[in-house]
Amino acid sequence: MTHAGNRARRHGRRAGTPVVVRLLLVLTFGLGLAALTPGIASAEGEQVAGTLQTSRSGPIEGIGVTVTTTAGEDVDEVETDEDGRWAVDLPGAGQYTVSIDADDLPDGVELAGEASRTVTVDDGRRQAVIIGLEDGSRGSGGGNIQAVQLLVDGIRFGLLIAMAAVGLSLIFGTTGLTNFAHGELVTIGAVAGWYINVSGGVNLIVATVLAMVVGAAVGALNELALWRPLRRRGTGLIAALVVSIGLSLLLRYLIQIVYGGRSSPYQGFSGGRAVDYGPFTMTNADLASVIISIVVLVLVAVMLQRTKIGKAMRAVSDNRDLAASSGIDVNRVILVVWMMGGALAALGGVLLGLSDQVQWDMGFRLLLLMFAGVTLGGLGTAYGALVGSLIVGVFVQMSTLVIPNDVKYVGGLLLLIVILVIRPQGILGSRARIG
Repeated sequence: MTHAGNRARRHGRRAGTPVVVRLLLVLTFGLGLAALTPGIASAEGEQVAGTLQTSRSGPIEGIGVTVTTTAGEDVDEVETDEDGRWAVDLPGAGQYTVSIDADDLPDGVELAGEASRTVTVDDGRRQAVIIGLEDGSRGSGGGNIQAVQLLVDGIRFGLLIAMAAVGLSLIFGTTGLTNFAHGELVTIGAVAGWYINVSGGVNLIVATVLAMVVGAAVGALNELALWRPLRRRGTGLIAALVVSIGLSLLLRYLIQIVYGGRSSPYQGFSGGRAVDYGPFTMTNADLASVIISIVVLVLVAVMLQRTKIGKAMRAVSDNRDLAASSGIDVNRVILVVWMMGGALAALGGVLLGLSDQVQWDMGFRLLLLMFAGVTLGGLGTAYGALVGSLIVGVFVQMSTLVIPNDVKYVGGLLLLIVILVIRPQGILGSRARIG
């Protein structure tokens, strides 16, 4: 439903290794706090922006959004576009009040809270503003319906985490590296897919395949140019971990310089009206994301179990020295693992961009949950990463039954801490490996 004419637009290595576990806990806690911050930096000046949409109605067009200073002076007034998005450039840093006109809301859609938000915008920042809307798609049939909807959302989100986390787990299993730059592989895939799809005008399916090729190439470049030379020099795992953190920072801000601080949808896939499946609703894009994730993860499992390279990966992950003495080319296996990890991370980034749009730090914000899923399932095991990620995804979404949606990722961090204390080897991890 649109409301044209209301206003004139003014703005168009090893499972259970104690040292690794302790470092993972400390570093994940520290970096996780930053990952929970939803602000998006921008090199284009101060700005407030947001998206008005509901799970059933989809994006809502034509809603008036007014931005004023805390003193009541008008800054600008715009309307949401066909994707439900709006943005207002600000005269400088400071506090601003963002309000929407509730009278513009279509029938059946109501405010889930106040009609205005007061936000503080720092120098050079693009501040996201969330104004809650409710259309009865959740909870209208009671608590059970809401729980079912959150369960379905959790499974979808867990599958996306698993897509990226499988590569992270395989890299740890074969090399012992705790790679904090893996989140940037997710972002690179999403951004590459966006450029190919939007700037190149290529169909999103083809763009996704090409983005996976880019992800695999970046993974291979990581291994050949950085990690293999470091291994040959005998660099310790702790030093390598620190290098991965530096690489993460470098890649993240290179992406920000090239792509910018904007949040952009894919062409023709910016949103959509949810389809009612009885106890839950889901958009066609989310349904496609679930199906693709399941198919790809099943293919990865079959590859690990049935193919020669898959068995070699499991052998190297179990005991690299024994695998080498058995005639397995360890370096070749590790290279394949990096390429596969990069391709899977890129695919996960594209699928995540379908629902959350493409952002320069989206992979970094997912990194905490990837580590939580990998650690929960068992460090170095691909199947453990799948199981753990599903649990984390469901836990994060279901936690919103009792905690605010804005802090739901804290649940993933708490779950990670509990698992490290109770069962540090994870669900499918072993306490010791012999041989």
